[in-house]
Amino acid sequence: MNRFIPNLLALAVAFSSLEAMAAADLVLVNGKIFTADRAQPQVQAIAVENGKVLQVGSNAQIKALADGSTRVIDLAGKRLMPGLIDSHSHAIFGGLELASANMADEKVDLAELEKRLRTWRDDGTARHGDVLNVGGMSSSYWSQAEDLGKRFNQGEWAQEPVVLAGSDHHTGWANQVMLKRAGIDKALIASLPKAERDTIGTLKNGEPNGFVVDAGWDRVAKVLPAPSDAELLRAAEAAVHFNNSQGITAWMDPAANAAPGEAVFNLTPTEKSVGIIPAYKALAEKGGLNAHVAALMVANPKSRPADLEVLEKVRQQFQGVPNLTLPGIKIFADGVLEFPAQSAALLSHYHNSEKQGELLIDPAHFGELVSAADARGWLVHIHAIGDRAVRESLNGIEQARKDRQSGVTHSITHLQLVNPQEFARFKPLGVIASMQLLWASADDYTMDLVKPYVSAEAFRYQYPAHSLLAQGATIAGASDWPVSSPSPWYAIAQAVTREGPKGVLNADERIDRETMLYAYTLNAAKAIGLEQQIGSLSAGKQADFVILDRDVFKVTDAELAETQVLSTYFAGREVYTPAK
Repeated sequence: MNRFIPNLLALAVAFSSLEAMAAADLVLVNGKIFTADRAQPQVQAIAVENGKVLQVGSNAQIKALADGSTRVIDLAGKRLMPGLIDSHSHAIFGGLELASANMADEKVDLAELEKRLRTWRDDGTARHGDVLNVGGMSSSYWSQAEDLGKRFNQGEWAQEPVVLAGSDHHTGWANQVMLKRAGIDKALIASLPKAERDTIGTLKNGEPNGFVVDAGWDRVAKVLPAPSDAELLRAAEAAVHFNNSQGITAWMDPAANAAPGEAVFNLTPTEKSVGIIPAYKALAEKGGLNAHVAALMVANPKSRPADLEVLEKVRQQFQGVPNLTLPGIKIFADGVLEFPAQSAALLSHYHNSEKQGELLIDPAHFGELVSAADARGWLVHIHAIGDRAVRESLNGIEQARKDRQSGVTHSITHLQLVNPQEFARFKPLGVIASMQLLWASADDYTMDLVKPYVSAEAFRYQYPAHSLLAQGATIAGASDWPVSSPSPWYAIAQAVTREGPKGVLNADERIDRETMLYAYTLNAAKAIGLEQQIGSLSAGKQADFVILDRDVFKVTDAELAETQVLSTYFAGREVYTPAK
């Protein structure tokens, strides 16, 4: 008789499991559900228990898991998919900008700009401490640096510190009052190393003209009034709500140890360099962090392995915060491509200057840094815009792969120019391409501020999504909000069409919408180190999902861009629905 006992125990466990499965908290049926699980990508229904996906399948399969206490939602044919994931978003910075004066990349003449600044000064929108600060400035303004000076260095502005911050968050313009506060003058410029001297625009007499980029922008940013803890918390709340309204339930914050106003491009971290991480922690403690945040710490581009210990001490301060992880570091390999900044590192040169931009990392030692981070189990996320920066970033990651096969996922973000020799390197190195494909447009930036200044061959491979994909690269969706809109729908549609006001930006680099839907789900989850927890509607993963107002697999490209979110769920709980 004893031989039957194990079988009886097995039956008891099986019945217990079935009973547990029947206790679904929530089921949604009669839907068009994209799971982003390649084993079962399209289903009708989903069951949720204790904030996790219990099962997906047919209506009959999922209805069998409901009992009298289960909430049942009839989707009536609506499209449901995993919560979207942004692999590069400065969300709290975006939250701050939601309530601040912002040009949103609009270009107007200088008389209209002055009129708007006057309005924003008077209603307080531009006022930060005693500084007037306007964000979202188009890079096309910087060629007018001298004209900006003639307007904003005299009259009613003569004693007012004025800062115009570029939408790229790498560039800006400051009037003489602000430049003086930042210690930027002719003598300083003359004392700087040549590479850093190029980060500050000058007049013919050597005086600063107000334009600053990268390290030059850092000098201005660090003397801007810092937001209070209360303001940062409100910005975090606004950021979470706004992202949830876009269907976003997770993101990588790639500069979380740098607060607004702190130097970023040549940041030398200390144990006190916690930046905006406390705001995420405070929001989590209030129960309002309805998103997974993978907060990265910026490391100085020329850091050595021993320097990482300082960042480890920062990480230790924030262990165990719900929905917040600190999985690694972010490094700037270069700057930006557009004229007149031209600080992105090129393999060739800019036609107007014969310069190659500035490579911020040290190729001789960068591999040591990446390998040291990899050995700690940290992911490395690298800002690389120029083709030389991309090549040297891949070289650094290649060194880490030679040292060990850790399985840690590293990524390169932006990838505006990529030399064809690099396309096939991403897959074997396990490097994710974190791309802002909303920028893949024939517009003022690409056609006027890039095309005339780089080689035709380099320009041909601007944002080369299809070329990377064809060589097996994994693409993750990213916005770089508030540099541009966080809307995944705008970006997905743009990746499909690459159309802009000045034509199509290399039609050969278009990619299909299904690829982009994976880019904003499973692939982005991998990029932020959370693919085991989120990214697909697979049994056991957290039940983060969105219900949409249209079938994003079937609507036109124009209709795809205008997709609206009807509901966003985080851990099986509804956290966003449009106001009625």
